[in-house]
Amino acid sequence: MSRRALRRLRGEQRGQEPLGPGALHFDLRDDDDAEEEGPKRELGVRRPGGAGKEGVRVNNRFELINIDDLEDDPVVNGERSGCALTDAVAPGNKGRGQRGNTESKTDGDDTETVPSEQSHASGKLRKKKKKQKNKKSSTGEASENGLEDIDRILERIEDSTGLNRPGPAPLSSRKHVLYVEHRHLNPDTELKRYFGARAILGEQRPRQRQRVYPKCTWLTTPKSTWPRYSKPGLSMRLLESKKGLSFFAFEHSEEYQQAQHKFLVAVESMEPNNIVVLLQTSPYHVDSLLQLSDACRFQEDQEMARDLVERALYSMECAFHPLFSLTSGACRLDYRRPENRSFYLALYKQMSFLEKRGCPRTALEYCKLILSLEPDEDPLCMLLLIDHLALRARNYEYLIRLFQEWEVGASLAHRNLSQLPNFAFSVPLAYFLLSQQTDLPECEQSSARQKASLLIQQALTMFPGVLLPLLESCSVRPDASVSSHRFFGPNAEISQPPALSQLVNLYLGRSHFLWKEPATMSWLEENVHEVLQAVDAGDPAVEACENRRKVLYQRAPRNIHRHVILSEIKEAVAALPPDVTTQSVMGFDPLPPSDTIYSYVRPERLSPISHGNTIALFFRSLLPNYTMEGERPEEGVAGGLNRNQGLNRLMLAVRDMMANFHLNDLEAPHEDDAEGEGEWD
Repeated sequence: MSRRALRRLRGEQRGQEPLGPGALHFDLRDDDDAEEEGPKRELGVRRPGGAGKEGVRVNNRFELINIDDLEDDPVVNGERSGCALTDAVAPGNKGRGQRGNTESKTDGDDTETVPSEQSHASGKLRKKKKKQKNKKSSTGEASENGLEDIDRILERIEDSTGLNRPGPAPLSSRKHVLYVEHRHLNPDTELKRYFGARAILGEQRPRQRQRVYPKCTWLTTPKSTWPRYSKPGLSMRLLESKKGLSFFAFEHSEEYQQAQHKFLVAVESMEPNNIVVLLQTSPYHVDSLLQLSDACRFQEDQEMARDLVERALYSMECAFHPLFSLTSGACRLDYRRPENRSFYLALYKQMSFLEKRGCPRTALEYCKLILSLEPDEDPLCMLLLIDHLALRARNYEYLIRLFQEWEVGASLAHRNLSQLPNFAFSVPLAYFLLSQQTDLPECEQSSARQKASLLIQQALTMFPGVLLPLLESCSVRPDASVSSHRFFGPNAEISQPPALSQLVNLYLGRSHFLWKEPATMSWLEENVHEVLQAVDAGDPAVEACENRRKVLYQRAPRNIHRHVILSEIKEAVAALPPDVTTQSVMGFDPLPPSDTIYSYVRPERLSPISHGNTIALFFRSLLPNYTMEGERPEEGVAGGLNRNQGLNRLMLAVRDMMANFHLNDLEAPHEDDAEGEGEWD
């Protein structure tokens, strides 16, 4: 019967055998001795490496965990750390080692002393180490030679095909052009790069230790001054997924719908205090936060306005669907749904605050995020802004890549970015500024300079009415040959369509300061003279561009008007058509789409004036908040009076009116009056 079967019959386990007096020392044997004496070892623990490896007897059996890899231990100061077990016995343990050696003879061991065994074993290990080092070095040389051979083969293949290894990665291996990076959504990341982490986070660190945040968010950081967050009834659901895109929509619960109805009543009252009262009961109602943010901004309270927008973003981010991603660029929100528009507007307002704060890189990520939510329709027309933010953030490569992919891409060929004045002038400016960077090779600098000159000449040919207003905005006086020429003269600006004038005014009001550098102006002057020479020579491209301007810019779409209203650029707002300026524009929903998809309808609100009597109409004309018996004032609206308060104020108003009432001020009634014969009580 085997030893393992005996242990099972006795109920014993391996490693629980009683230790003998000779089990406290290490007993390392050679391979030959281990093979001869393997069956005789009972008290020691045999290493599970099989025959041909040294056996070890130790008191602490956990020391055997790494004993199999003595040869593979890391090198420390020129020697392997595993050699400490086999080099020598500590001076204080010499007697113990000798006693263990004398007792080990009863087990049939050799008569050699422990130091001799250890020295012999250490010599064996050193030989094995040298062999392994030689094997590793030989294999390393072989692998290096193999890598060199592979590199040579690749070089031969590239030379034969004419391809070069250095250069940008292909477009297929790059990230999506609308991919948003999480770290760039935090403005502190950009401010740390400008001013250092200590200047930005110096005052925040001690206060953050005491804060407890309910949820980690990417768009905003919750503040301790905010009301305690409780779910306001806002949620998001997945509508469908097709062609790699996921379509989502925000939803309002019944409680949130009631708050939304109260908000609409408060907006109709034209009193910001009514919204404040509503926020006391619903502190995370998104539309109320955005509308009150505009009121604070008009009163020059920028800090409070930004805080309210961040609170609105936090409320909406807490309602995200688990599958909704901010960075993938594959999640869509339909702007036709009123519940989704609040998210668009909150992102736009936050982007505007970040740009004014001096964080153009972070604002660019927000702009990409808004554009990725519905890139085909682009409801806020972010293509009129993304070039400006890319130039301000000095991210010229991204602007060039966006232009190349969306201008010549097969699926997005209908965009025609070159037909927008902002892209027509910003892309060549990006090429020129890229050519001014000293860290680029000379060949790339000259190539970028040539590309910039070609594109700016095309832009000046297509939009000649941009030059003189641009120079005027930059306080630059043009040459007489340019200002008096028929192509760039005042007639070029007057003859362009109104829709094109609106786009030009929007671009110049936003980005004219980017052209003020002397090097940029000298480069622009060179290309202006080149264009004048082509015009005088009768270039057919000039006439083709003129015909294209008359056809393309007859009327601007609604999303451009919405963008102009949100931008608040005076020159562009003044160029809006009358049909837009005459209608009322609400800050929480500017120019809603005509094909709006309503999830729920606001209940009809019966006006109390329609069913009142003559006396009630008279009193209500004096006090609009007066309520008769049986009527209830609007809930959640500041200034709503109950019946007693309304009567008291009405009596005071009537008393004041009667005090100033004089009969002599009234005219006598005419004789042809049917009633009263002119008698007055």
